[in-house]
Amino acid sequence: MAHNHQPTLPPKSRAFGLGSAIIGTAGLLAGLALATVVRTRQAERRNPPEGRFVTIGGIRVHYRDIGSGPPTLIFHGNGATTEEMTASGLVEELASSHRVIIPDRPGFGYTERPRFHRWTPEAQADLFLHFLNRLGIERALVIGHSLGAQVALSLAVLAPDRVAGLVLMSGYYYPTARPDVALVSPNAAPILGDTMCYTVSPLVVHTLLPGLYKAIFTPAPVTRRFRRRFPHDLVLRPGHLHAAASDSMYLIPTAARLRRHYSRLRIPTAIVTGSGDRIVHKEPHALRLAGDLPDARLTIVSGAGHMVHHVAPAAVARAIEEIAAAAGMRR
Repeated sequence: MAHNHQPTLPPKSRAFGLGSAIIGTAGLLAGLALATVVRTRQAERRNPPEGRFVTIGGIRVHYRDIGSGPPTLIFHGNGATTEEMTASGLVEELASSHRVIIPDRPGFGYTERPRFHRWTPEAQADLFLHFLNRLGIERALVIGHSLGAQVALSLAVLAPDRVAGLVLMSGYYYPTARPDVALVSPNAAPILGDTMCYTVSPLVVHTLLPGLYKAIFTPAPVTRRFRRRFPHDLVLRPGHLHAAASDSMYLIPTAARLRRHYSRLRIPTAIVTGSGDRIVHKEPHALRLAGDLPDARLTIVSGAGHMVHHVAPAAVARAIEEIAAAAGMRR
């Protein structure tokens, strides 16, 4: 009987094959990284900063300052930018009677996010407390959307005398299971995360964006204003992807820390949620928080999802005006 024997490669041949594979992979990653750098520069040319800059503790912060009246500070959500908030229509609703200040949070838009610093929502709140000091603002209405609601709450815990009223939109307030955190966590890892954010992650996220937009707007359709005015290509930059992944990693532990302070917050607060929010369900978060905060008013917007301020900016603005009146901050 004949036997077929597979030839055994000599050690040098095996080493040569392995070396070629390593060189080929390194070349592919280098090519992807170069393409990412080029696309990043193109995205920034197409979407230059439209606001002002101020340096706080060596960190360059970009922000928009629109309108006049009671100071109203708005924090955007994870993965968003100042332009996402201005695209919603909410700022236009408020600017006739409020001084609306919308900073890019660290790592998003054009605000810096120094590495080797834990940019928890509490750390971001501390940065923006100094930001208020720099702008000469003693008290402000503070609004936060999604993860930005954690920053708003953290600022209220850190300096309650500086927060006249709170408006919390689509926020995550209690530790609950979040499978999406595990999915994005590799982008936040040292070395591996940087490699991914400069190579494969921009391509993957670009492919996923249409489905992500649908998910955050459901049950409402994605608005035309969002499609036209949100800087979609800015969110594919490596620094932006890394910041979004890092913020996601802080989501659950921050909620666990913040919940200990809710019963002691004596600040007029509006809790706004979409009836069909599938990103942060209202029952374990907005409805529960409404019972735990001593001075809270709950607004459930029918037919809206996570992006409630895009779908119903007038309804959100009314909730803000109610809190402004309760806080004595109306013009």
